[in-house]
Amino acid sequence: MEAIIRAAKAEQWPIHIAAIISNRPDAVGLEFASKHGIPTAVVANNDYATRDAFDAALQVVIDRFSPNLVVLAGFMRILTAPFVAHYAGRMLNIHPSLLPSFPGLATHRQALAAGVKVHGATVHFVTTDLDHGPIVAQAAVPVRSDDTESTLSARVLMQEHIIYPRAVRWFCDGVLSVDQGCVWLDKTVQQHQYLIKDLA
Repeated sequence: MEAIIRAAKAEQWPIHIAAIISNRPDAVGLEFASKHGIPTAVVANNDYATRDAFDAALQVVIDRFSPNLVVLAGFMRILTAPFVAHYAGRMLNIHPSLLPSFPGLATHRQALAAGVKVHGATVHFVTTDLDHGPIVAQAAVPVRSDDTESTLSARVLMQEHIIYPRAVRWFCDGVLSVDQGCVWLDKTVQQHQYLIKDLA
């Protein structure tokens, strides 16, 4: 979240960040957003008996800000089908693996246990199929022989902070299209300065 806000301000994106919403009142991102003059809100999941009730309440709060795009950042909850459908085609998430490999939790542990030589991160549109929506961008890092979950996570996180702001910018610039489950970048902007380069 911080990386996206910083990029938007530094690059003067022609957008308005409507709000930062968290399910945790102690989330550090809320303070960061407030310092940057961005409205914040909290919808605590512990206040609701079911996922359906929480998602319905969260949707009401989000819609008060009328966003064109919903960006998930560190939001570690499985979303219900009605919620996902409501924001279909305009909700992005980032996952710390090269999807479709290693969906779910403990991705770095999974990667090390599998002995893969390349790991990374994926920005994707959110669908009801957990961690399997259309892929917008990916970044790869080599897996070293002495890597631990911590060291591998740190290198992947550095790439997350690069590709997530870029993917959000692409969406906001209207240069993404989805065709039969695949995301394409408009050919007319492929030479633009913020095109993702090979990060392997």
